[in-house]
Formats: sequence, C-alpha cells, structure tokens
Amino acid sequence: MNTPRKTPTMADVARLAGVSPMTVSRAFKRDASVSDATRSAILEAADTLGYVFDSTASNLRSQRTDFVAVTIPSINNANFADTVRGLSEGLKERGLQILLGYTDYDIQEEERLVEQLLRRRPEAIVVTGGRHTPRTRRLLENAGIPVIETWDLPDNPVGHVVGFSNAAAVRSMVDHFVSVGITRIAFIGGDADRDTRGTDRRAGFIAAMQAHGLDPDRLIAAGTPPISMREGADAMGRLLDTLPDTQAVICVSDLSAFGALTECQRRGVNVPQQIAVAGFGDYEIAGICVPSLTTINPLPREIGKRAAELILDVLDGTQEGPATIALEPILMRRQSSP
Repeated sequence: MNTPRKTPTMADVARLAGVSPMTVSRAFKRDASVSDATRSAILEAADTLGYVFDSTASNLRSQRTDFVAVTIPSINNANFADTVRGLSEGLKERGLQILLGYTDYDIQEEERLVEQLLRRRPEAIVVTGGRHTPRTRRLLENAGIPVIETWDLPDNPVGHVVGFSNAAAVRSMVDHFVSVGITRIAFIGGDADRDTRGTDRRAGFIAAMQAHGLDPDRLIAAGTPPISMREGADAMGRLLDTLPDTQAVICVSDLSAFGALTECQRRGVNVPQQIAVAGFGDYEIAGICVPSLTTINPLPREIGKRAAELILDVLDGTQEGPATIALEPILMRRQSSP
C-alpha cells in the first residue's frame, strides 16, 4: 500500500524557485511587480512539484471571487455554447472563470439560479434575454456588480446590454423573400410563453408581413422550446397538409428548419422549387445539409466577446454608466431559398 505523498506548499515552491513565498503568491495573482522571468521560474517550480495555487484564502482577504456568473437557456444549443466560449476567451487573460447556470427557458428557474449565483458573490453576472420575474429583476438591480443582458435589446434594461433585435432579424428574412416575389410565407415556432426570443421572432414575422400588406396568419406551433428536429418535421407536415400553397417557411431555429427540410424530402417536395425553407442560428448543420440552409447568423461568439470586454471595462472603471452594444445579425442566403 502506497503512503500518501505530502501535498506541496507555497513554501516548497518558493524554496525550489529561490524566491519568497510572497513572491510566489504575487506571481500566481499576476501581480505586475513580478518579472516575466521570475514568474516563469515560479510556474516551472510549481509544475515540477505538482503544486496548485489555492486562491481561496487570498480571495477572502481581497474580497474577490474571480468568477463571472452566466445563465443560458440550454446547454445543448450551439449558439449559446459559442456565446459562453466567447466570454471565456475574453475573460481568461484576467484569470476570471465562468460559473454556468442552465434555465431551461424557464424564468422561474432563472430566478432560483440568479439568487444562488449571487450568494457566491461573482465579479459580474451575464444573463440571457431581457425578460425576468419581478424578483429576479430586483436581485439583479441590487446586486452591486456589473449585470449584462444578452441576446436581446430590452426596452428597460437592468444594466448593460449586448445583443440584437430578434424581431428585426426575422423582418430581414421576410423582406428577402418578398424581394424575390414570394408572398405566401409561414412561420414555425414554439411556446411563446417560454422562449421570449422566439416570441420576438414571431412578432417580427407578423409585423413584417403586415408592413408588406401580406397575410400574417400562417403560424404553425411546434411545441415547447427548445424545438427539436422532430418537432420541426411534424410542424412542417401540418403546414403542408393545411396550407399547401405556402411558398416559404421561416423556422424559429435551424434545428426546426432542418426537420422541416427532411419532411419535405420524405414527401418528395422540392426545396426551394416548391417551397423555400429558412432557419435561425447558422448552426454548423445549416452549411452542410442538402440543400444548405438559408438562415440568420446572430453572431453568438461575438456577443460573448463583447460582453467580456464590457465586463473588464466596468471592473477597470473605464466604462461609466450603462452601455448598450447592438449587433447586426447576418442573413446567410443558401440553397434552400431563391
């Protein structure tokens, strides 16, 4: 039976590197007073010994936690994963880590998560969307840390915003279809009470159709968000059965749009010759499916990067007052539409 080895200490690292324990501590905290050469020697000594810096005591003294809290609706959504990746990339140079919470498109669950996350005293908190319960909003307003709402442009933001107009993005897709002579357009979406961004996309579709003097009532419900490929296929089947003269369909997400494409293939309906199909999200599948999918790229990674930059600016004191960064999603025209 092997005897457990003694856990290496900061003093052990200091002895091996030929510096004081205080210098070791400063090196791990990225203190500018430690030269690059000394820091490299300390990190090499730590690596040799298998030493892991314990930031807990240091953080207690400085009242810093060195993490940013983040809530997202889904852990299976590639767009939200890209946003978290952009955030992580932007924060890691400062030694800030992400503590992630998953709301499942439920604002009551968001309330529970926000309370739990704030109890851990994060340096900042990033939430998805601008719709919250009244209590969540109070918690965020009184948190005393930077609050960033993403993936939306709320009318009454809590603090800072990095996002885009979901309604305007879908209006651009309607405008595209109308510009090529398509007028009978449908929309496939989910439960409007759970997915506020999906609700905004639906509202943008209706407003754009009305602005063009077209029928806005070709609305097909597809289930509870997040909408799956199967639910997209089922919704497309109902659309083809009940409104067979439809010329194009805009789906709330690329996954539902891919399901719609496969349903057309099963029925021998040619895309885009008989009906055009468009999605939202510009997932990887949109570029490789056959036909490739016309969609909206909402710049998810850029949202994360810009949110990280904003957090650092606020923490550094260079950003004074609430900031709103509005991004412009990109219409990706591919083979599934004219």
